Amino acid sequence: QVQLVESGGGLVQAGGSLRLSCAASGNIFSINAMGWYRQAPGKQRELVAGITSGGNTEYVDSVKGRFTISRDNAKNTVYLQMNSLKPEDTAVYFCNAKSRLSYWGQGTQVTVSS
Repeated sequence: QVQLVESGGGLVQAGGSLRLSCAASGNIFSINAMGWYRQAPGKQRELVAGITSGGNTEYVDSVKGRFTISRDNAKNTVYLQMNSLKPEDTAVYFCNAKSRLSYWGQGTQVTVSS
């Protein structure tokens, strides 16, 4: 079992920045990759950014150049630095960890006002 606890969401004006954190605990050695997903009202959940255990990263096109995913292995924590935020980034952001199973955090709300 893997437990994920997210933090760092909030309300920010367009052009501002936020940093999300996801602390993992439990059977962390089984984790192959972690990522951030988001779900806006009426839309499907989408992958925003992912990072593998080897450090390879991927991003959805809409956030490339603005968001950065990183990990601190000593703290078992993954971060999502979000810069130049836009109103269309407003969503609930979920942390995900993949091992043999897929684990989800509780979600954190990010609201970007215009």
